[in-house]
Amino acid sequence: MAAFVDTAREVARHLLETSLPRRWSHVQAVAAKADRISGAVPIEDREVLVASAWLHDVGYSPELVDTGFHSLDGGRWLRRERFDERIAALVAHHSCAWLEAEERGLGEVLATEFRREETAVTDALCFSDMTTGPDGQDFEVLERLAEIRSRYGPEHLVTRFICRAEPEMVAAVQRTQCRLSGSVAQPM
Repeated sequence: MAAFVDTAREVARHLLETSLPRRWSHVQAVAAKADRISGAVPIEDREVLVASAWLHDVGYSPELVDTGFHSLDGGRWLRRERFDERIAALVAHHSCAWLEAEERGLGEVLATEFRREETAVTDALCFSDMTTGPDGQDFEVLERLAEIRSRYGPEHLVTRFICRAEPEMVAAVQRTQCRLSGSVAQPM
């Protein structure tokens, strides 16, 4: 891939490798998976998918925390650093983040600041994230969602978000699998 993806990788490495090594393992595996499944998106979107995968969790970096909501914090930082606006929006909305934003009382803020797209790219980014565990291991989507719920506990807002987002996340994974197999994907 082009320098665009290389820059995203190096930025993510700088922000996560030392301060959050477990998160860095996850991000590396998500980006590798996004690269492997990039055939599920139009050719002109493949670099955007992989760059977004590298950057999807930069908002966890202690250097960037503002609201405490990593998707929004990452998207805002990418915008301030003059990254591609589409990538900033993909990071801000990755893996059904608008539903977590609602749980955090930030739904309107996220919707106002970043345009949400619903495309093969958003599905493939969700697929890559929601089938990759915290240490970079492969999971089926339902196993990954159960792992997240288990890690946060039944009363945590992330667990509430995951319960609300599960149908859409599963559907995004299924649509990506259909695109990869050449089947006709269901409408979004």
